[in-house]
Amino acid sequence: MNTQLFTSLAVPGQFALILILILLLPLVVFLVVGLILYLSAGKETIESNRNLRAESRKSLSGKWGLGAVVALIVTAISVTGSFFPALSLLITLLVSTVLGYGVAVTFLRSFRGEPLEVENLFIGFRTYGKVLGVMLLVFLYTMLWSLLFLVPGIIKAYSYAMTPYILHDDPTVGADEAIERSKSLMNGYKAKLFLLDLSFIGWGLLCVLTLGIGFLWLMPYMQTARAAFYEDVRNAAAPVA
Repeated sequence: MNTQLFTSLAVPGQFALILILILLLPLVVFLVVGLILYLSAGKETIESNRNLRAESRKSLSGKWGLGAVVALIVTAISVTGSFFPALSLLITLLVSTVLGYGVAVTFLRSFRGEPLEVENLFIGFRTYGKVLGVMLLVFLYTMLWSLLFLVPGIIKAYSYAMTPYILHDDPTVGADEAIERSKSLMNGYKAKLFLLDLSFIGWGLLCVLTLGIGFLWLMPYMQTARAAFYEDVRNAAAPVA
């Protein structure tokens, strides 16, 4: 009887453990890859990312409140979608992808010295079909590479990371061309952006201690840092006159 009881409890417990390990696998891979890249990164890369974060804080001076409002709106829309499981994927594909473009544009414009305007969050809906097509293609390509294994998916995600910025700066560009330009721009810089994202992990852990409230300020910080990164690599790739 006791043996049967132990067995009946052990099977669900083993299943739960396997499920937890599967869920933690992406995080473990992310951290291991990050550690390898950090140890192999040169002092110049680490210092450059430190400067990008400093530029981001300077850019957000006096704008932190509005940045938190933008993050709150994005969070609210995402949470609302989770209340409708049947429509969750549809909302992600048709709304969140375009909203993600708006987030990138909002903080890119802010970094360039323009006012941080909440309405820029919805700028992608002005040319909805074009933006949706580009962002869906990025999403599809990333998912297809992720099917091979997690690491190729991560690498491709960073290859395509500059696509929304490129589309904003050149609205006439086609979807495939925008992605190709991002891949070209990120050649040699994927590890640098990965390490820039990874450098916020400490802030992320602190935000967890605030029950997630701190993420309303962390998101603008990270997005502004990515905008600063884009400006940096774009200027580096520009031909010298």
